[in-house]
Amino acid sequence: MESFAEVFTLVKEYCKKEVSPVPYDLWIAPIQPVGFEDGKAKLSVNSSFMQDVVSKKYMDVLTRGFSEVMGFPAEVEILCVEKPTEVNPILAAEEQSAAFNRYSPEEIEKSSQGGDYEYTFATFIVGNSNKFAHAAAQAVAANPAKAYNPLFIYGGSGLGKTHLMLAIMSEIKQNHPDYNCIYIKGEEFTNQIVDAIKNDTTNEFHNKYRSADVLLVDDIQFIGGKERTQEEFFHTFETLHQNGKQIILTSDRPPKEIKTLEDRLKTRFEWGLLADIQPPDFETRVAIVRRKAELMDLDMPPEVSEYIANKLKSNIRQLEGVVKKLKAYKLLVGSPTTILIAQNAIRDIFNDSQPIQVTVERIISEVGRTYGVTPDEIRSQKRTAHISTARQVSAYVIREITQASMQAIGDELGNRDHSTIVYAIGQVESRMKEDTHFKETVEDIVKNIRDS
Repeated sequence: MESFAEVFTLVKEYCKKEVSPVPYDLWIAPIQPVGFEDGKAKLSVNSSFMQDVVSKKYMDVLTRGFSEVMGFPAEVEILCVEKPTEVNPILAAEEQSAAFNRYSPEEIEKSSQGGDYEYTFATFIVGNSNKFAHAAAQAVAANPAKAYNPLFIYGGSGLGKTHLMLAIMSEIKQNHPDYNCIYIKGEEFTNQIVDAIKNDTTNEFHNKYRSADVLLVDDIQFIGGKERTQEEFFHTFETLHQNGKQIILTSDRPPKEIKTLEDRLKTRFEWGLLADIQPPDFETRVAIVRRKAELMDLDMPPEVSEYIANKLKSNIRQLEGVVKKLKAYKLLVGSPTTILIAQNAIRDIFNDSQPIQVTVERIISEVGRTYGVTPDEIRSQKRTAHISTARQVSAYVIREITQASMQAIGDELGNRDHSTIVYAIGQVESRMKEDTHFKETVEDIVKNIRDS
């Protein structure tokens, strides 16, 4: 090797194969080689934040990389070489943080293991839009199965339903360490039932969930329209409720509006307390931004927090995501958090008019779960009634959500021709006009996919 830089180029190539694209682009690609002396491979990064992340999370892969390339073990040292302060912070953000613009705040946080955020009552900001749900959650946490059972919290995506649910679980586990608390999403509950049936492990499935002291199911609306899932959940609910165990559910809508949910489940979900969460008002949004910044040790000027709160009005998750990304920019670039920096750093988050792309595979999987068939069966040549229905509904939903061409839809559904897809969609449309239950099932599938 002619230079240490060439050695490190090969080490980077090794690391690129060992880690996923997000951490590689954010944390390994920007590292610069310094030199090799006294048995140490010295590398540099341009901020203490990067130094901390690389040292804690990516030292092992770098060490393995040097050992692989050089043929003998070497100690790796990460140095911090701060950028000159006179660099224009806007240009610095654009030049040094290009990778951050390609990834979501959640991907950045996961790759850095930074910004730990406990979902507790202490970190939940209470406002007019959520104070009733918050009070109900605290009551349940203080007296499981004695206050409200079940507790059903509903509201739009990103408003704090999951936060409250996990805060309840956190407090119950703290006060009752021996309690068996099970948290699961409605979609995953369905997947586990399918797996249990396929693997002949339904008894184990029953024992797992019916032995819970506290069962928390997030996004329960996803079980709507899925007959076997609803059957299993009904019996699980009955067992737990009769045995005095606490049940907590969240949904994007109240039970009566989950059209394909069985009436017996709707009735039981309303036995306890229904608590809704509305989008936060301006003052609450500002408080959320400031609290998140405080928890992340980010100096947030009032004008910046108010600017963010004014731009993002309906989704707490986005507000928190903005702060996470600003924290990453602050520590990576080293410049103060200003409105101009915020505009540059979170342009992709502000541009929330662009919907998240839904894949055809996601659609086919959701339709398959609803009708109890696999994606492979939907794409197969089998013509049994329930498989044919699932295939036709898949064609309709793909067209409804993706606006794909008939030929493209046919290619996704087992290389079927244009006329077959036209016929399938026509059949669904006709049946929706005549069969109210079928119409509600299809509409729920579309809503679940768009909201997920």
